[in-house]
Amino acid sequence: MQHATSYDCVMTQRCDAEGLPSPSSALLQLARLKADMSQRELAERAGVPVTMISAYERDLRQPTLNTLLKLLHAAGFDLRLHLAAYDVHDDILAELEAGRSDAERLRRDRQLQAWRQATSAEDVA
Repeated sequence: MQHATSYDCVMTQRCDAEGLPSPSSALLQLARLKADMSQRELAERAGVPVTMISAYERDLRQPTLNTLLKLLHAAGFDLRLHLAAYDVHDDILAELEAGRSDAERLRRDRQLQAWRQATSAEDVA
């Protein structure tokens, strides 16, 4: 199993956001992939049918919080939640993103991809 990395992110997208997975689907897939497990392996470890894992990951069904915690635990992770004051910054970013044209999104995605593939100056030296 791979070493777990701590992620501090805010789940602000509503479940009905077009084209985006629900938070539970995204968390389950992230945990399973970080654990380098197949859906079948996770299902066996959690003692549930593989069709259940598939349905949750494809947003055909929504797990209860207890079920999600059980599945994440079977993948080797805990889910730690905390309440934080609402930040309108995320709404502003969503509005800006909605106002971008397809060409602007494509350009931004290319810039991000180039940045991710860039070699740091320390690695070059």
